[in-house]
Amino acid sequence: MKRCAVLYWLIGIAIAAIAIAAAFYFDDTVWDFIRQHQNRAMRSFMRGVSLVGDWPSHIAVGLILLGIAWKRGNKRWMRIFLAMLVAMSVAGIAGQVIKRSVPRARPSVKSELHWGGPRFSSKYHSFPSGHVGASTAFFCVLFFARRRIGLACFSIPILIGVSRMYIGAHYLSDVVSAAALGIFCALLVTHFFLRPIEKRQPQIEN
Repeated sequence: MKRCAVLYWLIGIAIAAIAIAAAFYFDDTVWDFIRQHQNRAMRSFMRGVSLVGDWPSHIAVGLILLGIAWKRGNKRWMRIFLAMLVAMSVAGIAGQVIKRSVPRARPSVKSELHWGGPRFSSKYHSFPSGHVGASTAFFCVLFFARRRIGLACFSIPILIGVSRMYIGAHYLSDVVSAAALGIFCALLVTHFFLRPIEKRQPQIEN
C-alpha cells in the first residue's frame, strides 16, 4: 500500500509539473488572446466573479455550512467543512509567502520587469493566484470527502481562475500553479487532519 501511495504521489507531481510548464509556455499566447477579446459587459461580469470569489466569501460560506452542520448535529459534515476552511487557510498562507518571495508583475502592469519588484506591492503579487489557490483547496477537500458534490463545485474555482486572467490580474501559469498548490494543501489536510479524525470517530451517515 505504501508503494502504491508513493507511486500516486510521484505521478501527481509529474502531472502538475508538466501542466505548470505548459502553462508558462502559453502565458503570452493566452494573455494576447484575452486582450483581443475584451468587452465591457464581460469585463464587468468577470470583475464581479473575481470579487465574490475572494477568500472572505469562502470563509463566510464555510462558516455558515459549519454552523448548519453543528445545528443539525452532523459531526461528519462538521469535520468536512472545518477541513475545507483549514485547507483554504493553509493555501492562502503558502500563496502569500510565495508572492512575497517571488514577486511577479501582473499582466495589466505596464513594466518591462516581469519578475522581481516591490515585494509588498499588490501589483507584483501575480504568482500564484491567491483566489484560485484558496478556492481550489476549499473545494478539493469536499471532492475528497464527497466526490459527486465536490466535482460539481469544481466549476467555481475554474470560473474564478478565468475571471482573474480576464481582468489582467494573473497569467495562465499563475492560475495553474495556484490550482496545483490548492490541490496539494487539500491532500495534506485530508491525509493528516480529516482522515485521522474520522478513523477515531464512528462514521454516522445522516
